[in-house]
Amino acid sequence: MDLFLLSITILPPVLIVIIFAVSDKFKEPNKEIILVFISGILITIPAYFTNTFLHDLYLNYPFISEGLAVSFLSAAVVEEGLKFLILYFVVYRLREFNEPMDAIVYGVCVSLGFATLENIFYIFYSDFGIEPIYLSILRGFTTIPAHAIFGLMMGYFFMKYAFVHKSKNLFLSFLIPYLLHGFYNYFIGINYFVISLALVIVSWFIGIKLFLKLRQEQRLKRREYEKKA
Repeated sequence: MDLFLLSITILPPVLIVIIFAVSDKFKEPNKEIILVFISGILITIPAYFTNTFLHDLYLNYPFISEGLAVSFLSAAVVEEGLKFLILYFVVYRLREFNEPMDAIVYGVCVSLGFATLENIFYIFYSDFGIEPIYLSILRGFTTIPAHAIFGLMMGYFFMKYAFVHKSKNLFLSFLIPYLLHGFYNYFIGINYFVISLALVIVSWFIGIKLFLKLRQEQRLKRREYEKKA
């Protein structure tokens, strides 16, 4: 395995995780960040086999177009569903999951853990008719940021569920990234790559605004905490 190619394949998701982790005013323990990141890596395996099974099923028993089936009833629902399960059954039960920004940090973390192994698989074990190094760079600027924003949105609505205690947000924490992921894949599948890219850019713009708002609230809480201390 080409170590240089492996490095540039892994670097983008790891860097984004680090950026979100250090942006958290109330830092999460490194061991928890690593745990959630590895959890994201591990769910890539059941996602692969489930996606393959569903893809073959839809080919044998078509009831909607293959593009819609693969985009919305395979990849998006399986991958975002597994990420959601990690957020709910692992992250939500962590002792350190104790303030709103944590949901976004861990949401991005599990999503990019998944994207890391998926990236390795596509670049080293798939044939897209493009040089692996160019594919790695392309995915580093498209698919990796896409998975990051899926995780950010999932984390944001999960935060609303966990800390604002509105149950509808639990459903939205799955629904929003599922729809984003589904439309992203669908437009790529029908060669409307520009629309997929625009979807990611607009989502990032919205996501960063939400993130910065939370960060400002964190900053105020930090000041109050320091005054009391």
